[in-house]
Amino acid sequence: MKKRALFLSLLVLVFCVLCFPAFAAENAHHGSHGTMNLGEILSLYSTIPFIGILLSIALFPLFAPEFWHHHFGKVSAFWAAVIAVPLLVTYKGAALHSFLHILIADYIPFIILLWGLFTVSGGILLRGTLRGTPVVNTIMIIIGTVLASWMGTTGAAMLLIRPFLKANNHRKERAFMVVFFIFLVANIGGALTPVGDPPLFLGFLHGVPFFWTFHILPHMVFAVLILLALYFAMDTFYYRREGITREIDKEEKEPLRLVGSYNFIFLAGIVGSVIFSGVVDWGEVRTLGITRSVQEWVRDFFIIAMGILSLVVTPKNIREDNEFTWFPIKEVAYLFAGIFVTMTPCLLLLLAGTKGELGFIIGAVKEPFHYFWITGTLSSFLDNAPTYLTFFSSALGKFYAGLPENMAVSKLIAENPIYLMAISAGAVFFGANTYIGNAPNFMVRSIAEEAGTPMPSFFGYMLKYSMVFLVPTFVLVTLIFF
Repeated sequence: MKKRALFLSLLVLVFCVLCFPAFAAENAHHGSHGTMNLGEILSLYSTIPFIGILLSIALFPLFAPEFWHHHFGKVSAFWAAVIAVPLLVTYKGAALHSFLHILIADYIPFIILLWGLFTVSGGILLRGTLRGTPVVNTIMIIIGTVLASWMGTTGAAMLLIRPFLKANNHRKERAFMVVFFIFLVANIGGALTPVGDPPLFLGFLHGVPFFWTFHILPHMVFAVLILLALYFAMDTFYYRREGITREIDKEEKEPLRLVGSYNFIFLAGIVGSVIFSGVVDWGEVRTLGITRSVQEWVRDFFIIAMGILSLVVTPKNIREDNEFTWFPIKEVAYLFAGIFVTMTPCLLLLLAGTKGELGFIIGAVKEPFHYFWITGTLSSFLDNAPTYLTFFSSALGKFYAGLPENMAVSKLIAENPIYLMAISAGAVFFGANTYIGNAPNFMVRSIAEEAGTPMPSFFGYMLKYSMVFLVPTFVLVTLIFF
């Protein structure tokens, strides 16, 4: 263990020594950094650690699964240190503020919400006999897709993934089922309300009416119907090929019943707190120099309280029968801590607009389909909330530069709504393209693997499923709507 720690420390040191001269040269070129915008200074080289952690997530489970299982947290910390150390040494306070901002304002509420939903949903157990036929599975995915817009993609996914896996534990081919579950329940289903997905909630906070997102209902229904049809066809094919006999249907059936249903109260409390935090204004408070609204902190503590109450009142045997463990949330917490830190330069470059080294992307976005694909593609790998906000702001500046934000948003909705539709649909839909595209994707994958379902690798997911099923669907959405 000491040798590994020493080796990782040396690697961090080597990378930092290699990176520091480049950052120092940039710093010298731009002079004092007291009021600097880091996004306007950083080079594209600063995105290398983010690429590194993505490749680690993709390749280590394939080529060194045992090492990855025991040391994924160290790998995540390594890549975080590779970017954090040289930036902090070079830009000091400016870099510290950027890292603290993404950790306090983004990562902490992100992981608290995930932990709360994961903990509460783990106390809800579906007992009884539920056999995963193509019809039953499709109905469950439809229910999850509908729920996603009203309790969030994370809430719907955490609520239904365990019953979905349990219903299909007799099936041989299960990976594609979980993948389509991720497509629809964990992503596309959240397109109708600000509660459904974080970027839409961010739009709501910036003046987009709560029910305006129903304008992308046709886009969502079109994509959902295509993917459901594909799923049903695949499920039917595998069901018949596996030779599922009617002997299973002749087994003694236990009536379906929910145990631990009082956890729905805690689940409603979490969803309600998210909505509540967006409609009240209790002022702001600074924590380590980072400004956050009071209601956001209250929401976070309330979510923690809901999770603790669920742990206290739910009998231990319910979670045991649900095969509940803490590993999935632990894995997500460790990996996404590294992802958020290494993602910081990428987001700063985006937020710098045309003044940063990603300005060529911002400048090239002009037509609605540009907004749909660029917002979507970046949302597949980066946090879709700031990506949404970047192109949302870009559209406002394109048409209504100089107007107050509330007036500009009203005019955009009234005069050029197709641009906001494209941004909204892109940010939500494309999150399904990768395991890290949306918060619940990685969690669903981890729970499925823990339950014995072999899931495709990071690149396997993209090459075998996203590129084959999602991208053609999005091309059709583009041709019809954008």
